[in-house]
Amino acid sequence: MNRQIVFYKEHFLDFYKDLDTKVKDKIQYVFELIKQVERVPDKFLSPMTSCEGLFEIRVEY
Repeated sequence: MNRQIVFYKEHFLDFYKDLDTKVKDKIQYVFELIKQVERVPDKFLSPMTSCEGLFEIRVEY
């Protein structure tokens, strides 16, 4: 399984660039899960009901 992660415009990148390194590491971990695991737990990924094809990525810190 190898999913592609696509960001909407620059919103995420603008948010991400100012984050602490530890938070960035957690986000990268979740991205790798999404790319490689066939069934990603809801704890990490959830479809957005108002926007078909968009997902909310959940990271605890």
